[in-house]
Amino acid sequence: MGNIIVYIILIAVIAVAVYGTVKRIRHGSSCCGERESPPKKIRVSDRNKKNYPYIYELKIDGMYCSNCARRIENGFNGNEGMWATADVGQKTVRLLTKEPAEESACRQITSDSGYTLISYKKINS
Repeated sequence: MGNIIVYIILIAVIAVAVYGTVKRIRHGSSCCGERESPPKKIRVSDRNKKNYPYIYELKIDGMYCSNCARRIENGFNGNEGMWATADVGQKTVRLLTKEPAEESACRQITSDSGYTLISYKKINS
């Protein structure tokens, strides 16, 4: 009788572990909510890098997962003449622009996306 109870408890623990793993695989596990699907990616219409003479490196606070990166990229890519690529590991955004980008505008876009701009560095012009 004691062994049966142990087996039932063991099966229940395994079932809960499998359920949690499947849930993380299907919905993702991120700081942005486990049940929240990633936002749809906004793609820039002009993907020719030669058309973007201004390059900036932005350091972002609060970017922890791919959903965070997608939100920040979408914030910039939704603006005409901007093309952003986020790096979650480095917590940076590489921003290509057709016209010079002011730090205040970058700070506002980052803030509107729900994150904080830590540093703004112009790579070239």
